[in-house]
Amino acid sequence: MATSREQRSLFGEILDWMLAPLLLLWPMSVALTWLVAQNIANRPYDRELADVARAMSRQVVVDAAQGAVQVPAGLADLLRADDEDRGWYQVLGRKGELVSGENDLPPPEEAPALGSEVQFRDDTLHDEPVRVAWLWMAPPGAEGEGAVLVQVAETLDKRSRLATEIIKGVILPQFVILPLAVLLVWFALARGIKPLSELQQRIRRRDSNDLSPIEERDVPEEVAPLVSSINDLLARLDQSIGAQKHFLADAAHQLKTPLAGLRTQAELAAREIDSGRSDPESMKHSLQQISLASQRAAHMVNQLLAMARAENKDQALHQQPVDLAELAIETVRDFVPRAMEKHIDLGYEGPQGDTSATLIGQPVLIREMVRNLVDNALQYTPAGGTVTARVMADPFGQVVVLQVEDTGPGIPLAERELVFHAFYRALGTNVDGSGLGLAIVQEVAVQHGAEVSITDAHSRPPPGAPAGIGPGALFTVRFPVRKPTA
Repeated sequence: MATSREQRSLFGEILDWMLAPLLLLWPMSVALTWLVAQNIANRPYDRELADVARAMSRQVVVDAAQGAVQVPAGLADLLRADDEDRGWYQVLGRKGELVSGENDLPPPEEAPALGSEVQFRDDTLHDEPVRVAWLWMAPPGAEGEGAVLVQVAETLDKRSRLATEIIKGVILPQFVILPLAVLLVWFALARGIKPLSELQQRIRRRDSNDLSPIEERDVPEEVAPLVSSINDLLARLDQSIGAQKHFLADAAHQLKTPLAGLRTQAELAAREIDSGRSDPESMKHSLQQISLASQRAAHMVNQLLAMARAENKDQALHQQPVDLAELAIETVRDFVPRAMEKHIDLGYEGPQGDTSATLIGQPVLIREMVRNLVDNALQYTPAGGTVTARVMADPFGQVVVLQVEDTGPGIPLAERELVFHAFYRALGTNVDGSGLGLAIVQEVAVQHGAEVSITDAHSRPPPGAPAGIGPGALFTVRFPVRKPTA
């Protein structure tokens, strides 16, 4: 079962992205501070240890001829007297033998490097970490053979204490600065998103009928595109609501006429009955008028419902293969009685019983389109005229074409765009209709990505045509052929 995603806070997300690196870098800063403090603490004591090693090397005497190494008795006095650290020294002869000092102090692993350069290393003596300074001494005239090693070692207590004091001096202020930085980030972020809260309050205080655009000058630059999109949505919503209000007003006006006729005929029949002057012919005429008015009202309601279905975006999503030829044949068959009543020749031209005219669409909407095209043609075609529904398949399989052709008065070029507007009727005609048929056709075409065009069916009326027969109108709808999708 799908769970709804938890709503995220923009304030909290930005705060997390700002504080997370800060809290991640703080332990790294502590580690780097420790390494730097160790280096700083070693420098002064390493210099002193190096001075002691050089002083001892100057006291050591090497006999180049006999290879003997002489160390004065007071050499240990050169070690610094210190209450915190302990010190040791070691002098190894030319063959690595112990001449003086501490026997357990390990020699360096590096090969002898002659010269007065003092080198340092960290080592362990008596299971205690020590800092060792050493240098190699070459006997006079020995030409680099059999160097003497002088080493001085010292414990690390003073170094550790100095490093700890340095770390305390650096880290302790950070414990004060870090919470202060978090507080300042919080305050700055709250201050930064305050315009968003003000914009939210401005929108909440708006009246439900106020669809005017939001002022963009008072919002931050980063939010301006969002406000612009909201204004665009408000403009489209205002236009849509205005169109709906206009549609409802026109629908109410159109329904008022047949309902008023129903009421008038009913009142007339009631008065005749009350006066005792009613006769069967008069009552029959009133009932016929009532029936006609009710049919007009029912037709208007059905057209309004069809228009609502055509404008329903969700219904248009449920598409399936539709045989346009079969729908056209069924529609023509349904309208044959009406065509015979008006003495109009109604027919169908196109494929039958194959799938060459199959398209992907909404069957109910496409059926409504075909019915409205045929119904419109029958309304405007006079007696003795012809109405033809035609389906043509593209040999390349790109489009399926539906045509409805009549021999009525036709539609002037200036009105061919207007006839697709709701409740519009062509000028100069006395046809009783709802004015919604072609609007429904246009809306269904838009839902299916089809194109609707109007042209004259003939350049001039056919020779010997009955009165009222004109150039006619040819409605052409081109449906794109799409493959079924899962």
